[in-house]
Amino acid sequence: MDIKWNIIPFIRNDVPFYKCVVMSRKPKMQDEGLKPHDGADRPVRADARRNLDTLLQTAVAVFATSGVDAPVREIAEKAGVGVGTVYRHFPQRADLIAAVFRREIDACADAAAMLAAEHEPGEALARWMQRYAAFVAIKRGLATALHSGNPAFDTLRAYFEQRLQPAVRTLLEAAVAAGNVRTDVGPDDILGAVASLCMHTQGPAHAQRMVALLFDGLRYGTSPSVKTPS
Repeated sequence: MDIKWNIIPFIRNDVPFYKCVVMSRKPKMQDEGLKPHDGADRPVRADARRNLDTLLQTAVAVFATSGVDAPVREIAEKAGVGVGTVYRHFPQRADLIAAVFRREIDACADAAAMLAAEHEPGEALARWMQRYAAFVAIKRGLATALHSGNPAFDTLRAYFEQRLQPAVRTLLEAAVAAGNVRTDVGPDDILGAVASLCMHTQGPAHAQRMVALLFDGLRYGTSPSVKTPS
């Protein structure tokens, strides 16, 4: 970079002083040096990431007990941050709801690989279906907001399919190959069936039982015995 030093005289309180200015031949972009509003293009410090995750986790809990219209102050206080921090990350309530939904999608999708590493194929699928049922319960609590037509939610359906379909497909294919579940079931069947069951259950325990019965149906006609997690 070619640096030119310009000595520019200034007058302050009738006393002249000089300011050294660094100039470059490279033109500065209009928005160069400005922080991106959404933070997507800048690295996030580990502590800031933890604080953000705590904020979203707290929002999930508050939404579950007080609904999506819960005061932002309540979320901020329980997360141990200021209200301004919440609004800095999420200027609109819809931004916070969308971020909560994405976080839960990611957590559910990531659970597939962890379960596959810890359990044999059939049990990994059964456990993931229960994990997905817990996600559906959160989605159910956000349903009114998610179907409000707010543009902030427009990309969530595609994100849901992009993350969860491959996750369940991998588990399902492994379980089919191991002879743990029937061969005529697809990823969309699993996602749709669990969601339908959980939308009409009477609480978490009932949803868990219904999903366990669904998994028993997936085992129909197969020979290996797979323990269904309780």
